[in-house]
Amino acid sequence: MNFGKFGPYRSWLISGAIVVGIVLWLASGTQPRRGPVTGEAEQANRNERTSVRIRHQVAEEVVRVIKVNGRTAPARSVELNAETEGRVVATGAERGARIDKGGILVRLDERDRKARLAQARATVKQREVEFDGRQRLKNESYVSEAQLQEAAALLETAKAELARAELDIGYMTIHAPFDGALQERHVEVGDFVKVGDTVATFVDDRTLVVSAAVSEYDAKYVEKGNKASAVLAPGENVEGRIRYVAPVADDATRTFTVELEIDNAEGHYPAGVSAELLIPAETVFAHRISPSLLTLDDQGTVGVKVVNDQGIVEFFPADIALATSEGVYVAGLPAAATIITVGQGFVTPGAVVNVVSEGEVETAVAVKSSQQDQ
Repeated sequence: MNFGKFGPYRSWLISGAIVVGIVLWLASGTQPRRGPVTGEAEQANRNERTSVRIRHQVAEEVVRVIKVNGRTAPARSVELNAETEGRVVATGAERGARIDKGGILVRLDERDRKARLAQARATVKQREVEFDGRQRLKNESYVSEAQLQEAAALLETAKAELARAELDIGYMTIHAPFDGALQERHVEVGDFVKVGDTVATFVDDRTLVVSAAVSEYDAKYVEKGNKASAVLAPGENVEGRIRYVAPVADDATRTFTVELEIDNAEGHYPAGVSAELLIPAETVFAHRISPSLLTLDDQGTVGVKVVNDQGIVEFFPADIALATSEGVYVAGLPAAATIITVGQGFVTPGAVVNVVSEGEVETAVAVKSSQQDQ
């Protein structure tokens, strides 16, 4: 071919050829690679994913526990008031002392009570003789029915006066109404008390109650007579039975008052301390995990991150059914779940991740340790 006629344009043609060559070369790099090249790309993509450590586990059946804060209190607390007047001449117990039923708390002076009692007894005997005499005369028609009824009324009046005198003698000594403890004594020797004055506060510390407020959502699981337990502030674990469930919710809090009755015959547990009431509720399937695996989503919801079959991270809100020293039991997850145990803070729901089983890590550590020992 004769390029002589293109002589003036030779430089332009050479430049154009070079440009076309460069464009073709660049275009060849955009074509998808085949064979081994494709595997290399996938490996590079896999290397860019975040790796997390996971554990495969299956949910187990547990009893969900309702936990509410409360406080202990005596099963009964009463104020003892004077039922007769008089001066205190003796006290039978110090504050805080444990006393059996019938024990003496306070004794008042006798004054003329025994003399009045003797007089009342003599009057009764006199009225009995008068009534018997009139009754005999009535049978012989010497006494009218009205006179006989008058004698009967006088006899009953005398008996009433005798009963009052005997009660007054009994009121001189104030006794413990039941087994318990003297919480407070409001009088001392020498004090004069009148009818109705408060003498002492007495509590039943042989039986304690843990009182707490249960939410309206959990109240349906609480029934009178069911077993429950409590953890007291000093650390004691106690068991008992529910003795009371309020039939109506509190207007302000919409909660129901619940009382757990516990035995305190030995006096080991104090009253008036904080306690955590633990009430067994429904049976659920839950996963036992470490509390450190719990995380928050963007809305502040506490939950657990898992990896599905496609290697994608998913977030499940945590419904804590039970908490023990070995971990927390979380309901609401799939029955068989792949839980992220390390690296959950570096991945978000929807991300594709590389997973490393805890078993693989333990095996690798064991091999490395064995090699170091050699």
